[in-house]
Amino acid sequence: MGTSRMFRIFVVLGSAFMVLLIIIYWDDVGASHLYLHTPVSPGPRIPHPPPPKTRPPTSRAPSFLNDIDAFVNQFLEPGTGEPTDPAPVDTGNQSEKAEERYVPRREGKIHLTPVAAELRERQEHRRKLLQEMCANDSIVFPGKNRSFDDIPNKELDHLIVDDRHGIIYCYVPKVACSNWKRIMIILSESLLRDGVPQRDPLAIPRDLVHNSSMHFTFNKFWKRYGKFARHLMKVKLKKYTKFLFVRDPFVRLISAYRNKFELRNEDFYRRFAQVMLRRYANQPTPPATVDEAFSVGLHPSFSHFIQYLLDPQTEKEMPFNEHWRQVYRLCHPCQIQYDFVGHLESAEEDAEHLLRQLRVDNVVEFPTSHRNLTASSWEGDWFNAVPLEARRELYKLYEPDFRLFGYERPDSLLNE
Repeated sequence: MGTSRMFRIFVVLGSAFMVLLIIIYWDDVGASHLYLHTPVSPGPRIPHPPPPKTRPPTSRAPSFLNDIDAFVNQFLEPGTGEPTDPAPVDTGNQSEKAEERYVPRREGKIHLTPVAAELRERQEHRRKLLQEMCANDSIVFPGKNRSFDDIPNKELDHLIVDDRHGIIYCYVPKVACSNWKRIMIILSESLLRDGVPQRDPLAIPRDLVHNSSMHFTFNKFWKRYGKFARHLMKVKLKKYTKFLFVRDPFVRLISAYRNKFELRNEDFYRRFAQVMLRRYANQPTPPATVDEAFSVGLHPSFSHFIQYLLDPQTEKEMPFNEHWRQVYRLCHPCQIQYDFVGHLESAEEDAEHLLRQLRVDNVVEFPTSHRNLTASSWEGDWFNAVPLEARRELYKLYEPDFRLFGYERPDSLLNE
C-alpha cells in the first residue's frame, strides 16, 4: 500500500515538472516558432520614432531566436511597419554600435500629393512584361524554369536585405549600383559617423560602398540561419519590397568596357585584359602590369572584349564577371517577383518614385551623378569595328535581358 501511494506521488510530481518545462520552453521559443509558420501583414508604413526601450543588462536568448524576433517585430506594431524594438540584437546588416546609439530617422516630408498616374502605369507595365516573358515559351535561357530552391547559394550574392525598412535590392553593376548601395547603407544604418548613423550617401567612401561586409545578402543566410535559411529567404521575399535597376544591355557592356579596360585597373588588367591580349591581339607575353601596358598604349579593344564574351572557353574557365553577367543570372526575375523595376534611362523619375513608395524619401535622397555616363546613341560608333556576325551572336547572348526588361532589339546593329 505504501509503495503504491509513493508511486502516485511521483507520477503527480513528474507531471507537474513536465508542465513547468513546457511553459518555460514556450516562453523562450514558442512565439518565434509560431510566427515562422503564421502569415503576418505589415501595417501601412507611417514613419515615426519608435518608443524608447530600456535594455536590461541580463543575458539574451540565443542569437538565432533574436534574429527571428527582430524580423517578426517589424510586422507587429500597428500602423507603422517599424520594428517594435528600435535596436534588435545582431540583425546582420547594421553594426552593434549603431544599434546602441540608434537615432530615429528625420521626418522632413509629408506626402500630400499621390505619385503620378503615369509613373504607376509605367511600373505596372514593366512588372506585367516580366511576368509575360517568364511565362512565354518563345524565350528560353538557362535557369528560367527552375524553382527558387534550385538557385545555388553562391548565385544569391546580389540580393541585399534591409530588415529595418523591409527592402530587398538586387544590384546590377554598371546600373548606378554604387549609389543604390549607398542608399542601402544609409537605410540599414550600418555605417557610423561620430557615433551616429551616416546620413549623406555621397560621404560614404567608394571602398566601403563595395565592401561586402557592409551589406547583408541572401548568400550570407546559410552561415547565420543554417537549415532555416531558405525558409527565411522566402518569407522575406513575400513580405519585403523587392527592386532592381536595369539598362540597355549593349550600352551596359560599353560602360563596363570603358570603366574596366580604358582606365587603369590593375585587377581587371591581370584577370581579363592579359587574357584578351594573348588570345585576340597577338600579344603572347603582354606587359606584367597595367601601368606598363598603358605606357606603351596597349589595352584590349572593344572588339577584343566582345570576342572574349563570345568565346566558349571564357565560361568554361569561370562564370562571367558581374560587370558583364546577364541581369537574369544576377537577379533571377523569373523566380523573384519584383515590386519595382527601374531603368537607368529614367533613373531620376524612377528613383524618386521608388523612395516615395518605400516611404523613405524623408530619410535619404538619391544622389544624381553624370560622371562617366555612356549614351545609347554611341552604340553605332562602338560596334563599328565588331563584325556583323559577332553582333548577332552577342544579341543572342543578351536577348533575354532585352526582352525581359522591355528594350528594343537593336536592328540598326544587327541588319546589314
